[in-house]
Amino acid sequence: MSGSEPAPPDPARDACLALSLFLTAPAQLGGLSLRGSGPAREALLEMLRDTGVAVRRMPAHVDDERLLGGVDLAVSLASGRTVRARGLLEEIAGGVLVVPLAERLDHAIAGRLAQALDGDARFGLVLLDDGIEDEGPPAALLERIAFHCDLTHARLVEGALRSADPANVAPLDEEALHALAATAAALGVHSIRALNFANAAARAHAALEGRVVVSEDDIAAAARLVLGPRATRLPEMPEQPEDEPTPPPDDTDARERDEASDPGDTPLDDVVLDAALASIPPDLLARLAEGKARRSSGSGGGKKRISCLRGKPLSARPGRPRGGARLALVDTLRAAVPWQQLRRREYEAANDRLIIRSSDIRVRRYEERSGRVTIFCVDASGSAAAARLAEAKGAVELMLAQAYVTRSEVALVAFRGTVAELLLPPTRSLTRARRVLSGMPGGGGTPLALGLQAGHQLAEAVQARGKTAHLVILTDGRANIDAEGKGGRPQAKADALDAARAIAARGIDALVVDISARTAPEAGELAQAMHARFLALPMADAAKLHAAVSAAAPQARAA
Repeated sequence: MSGSEPAPPDPARDACLALSLFLTAPAQLGGLSLRGSGPAREALLEMLRDTGVAVRRMPAHVDDERLLGGVDLAVSLASGRTVRARGLLEEIAGGVLVVPLAERLDHAIAGRLAQALDGDARFGLVLLDDGIEDEGPPAALLERIAFHCDLTHARLVEGALRSADPANVAPLDEEALHALAATAAALGVHSIRALNFANAAARAHAALEGRVVVSEDDIAAAARLVLGPRATRLPEMPEQPEDEPTPPPDDTDARERDEASDPGDTPLDDVVLDAALASIPPDLLARLAEGKARRSSGSGGGKKRISCLRGKPLSARPGRPRGGARLALVDTLRAAVPWQQLRRREYEAANDRLIIRSSDIRVRRYEERSGRVTIFCVDASGSAAAARLAEAKGAVELMLAQAYVTRSEVALVAFRGTVAELLLPPTRSLTRARRVLSGMPGGGGTPLALGLQAGHQLAEAVQARGKTAHLVILTDGRANIDAEGKGGRPQAKADALDAARAIAARGIDALVVDISARTAPEAGELAQAMHARFLALPMADAAKLHAAVSAAAPQARAA
């Protein structure tokens, strides 16, 4: 290709075009995801409402009954017969369903939406993604919508939404289909749905431009909007052949070279690939290099568990209200109402009598997120103790500053000389932590086994209270005091490895941070015995240590 590099696409303009393409072929394109809150996204939603298309916002805590429909309890009880209520997906048929906070969407609800998109329900989906860093909507929904638009750095939207009828646009020819498939393969996009979306988007783009035959511009736009944001790798560049002696010039060869260099003869595959590359998010390569894949739902904190008393309400299930479980009265009535006429005939009961059986009883469940306790086990021995303690103190303070957001606590175990001490029990109090940290002593031998045992015991106590424990061991791994408090490196090392294996046997999540001046093999052996992640930070400061611990800490997953 000739000419200067093309200007990077405007994300707001591309999002506006994607929405126009969706309005042109809603059944084929499914919808779009809008990442990043701001005026550009709100302007797009307002423009969507102004088109006259029915737009409904899904409630944050929608349940199956509201989403899919069920028994209208009030009308059924009043009329004495079962009356069905329409669900949200039926009400929005032919319109657009807007899902706020899609990165936090419950996986069960996401599954219902995905199943509806695959079935007979005809509605468009707009996912509003407010996630930070690697958070994102459920993959099952992103797979079923054509466009993923990032408006994080978008300017105000200019222009208006358009729509057209793509019925008169001719199907893509073999060359165009090959160009889309080759581009998808080069970018690591292996989904057949993505190719189908690109095909439909190319035809919709041609319809918007008033064409009946798909052109090169239409295919390039489809690749840029559909394939580019899905890229998982950059295409491999062909190796340049070594210089070879050139034959004497020939007039025929010169004419052929001139014709081959004509910009108008650029292969369609290259044009489409260049268009897709222009829309790859700038941070994609950095995230892939660091192994950070966007995850769906969940943030910091402990593990999720089912509770009968408190937490996020879940759908009711059959059961008995005992052992602390609460009766879900409305759900119980919904289960009983459809059978009333049959039961009244069976029992020859009056029409106003409500007959409930044990199989109708429903109990309410809750999803409760347990707190997380990060236990720092700090090697406070040796001449470098002052620097290591300063790092630990700063990291503890930084983590406590986020405690109220992540529902996490911090504890501190220091080991030196012949003892290991619990200096800071699990706490969220920054004032208390600062008071204890300011007087933390240092110097002496390295009783690594005692430190690991103390951290292990505290982690067991934390888990016994229903919380999630995460061990962070800051050490160079060079133990010289054994589990009995006696000197001797061979026995001290053996005792430390035994303590590490005991932690691994209990399945306690751990991170070993090597803070020696140079990477120590002993610290790596300790991490291997503990089945822990290993991190070498010989020149780390408090901020780097805090970032490393936060990145390595286990993320909450749906139960």
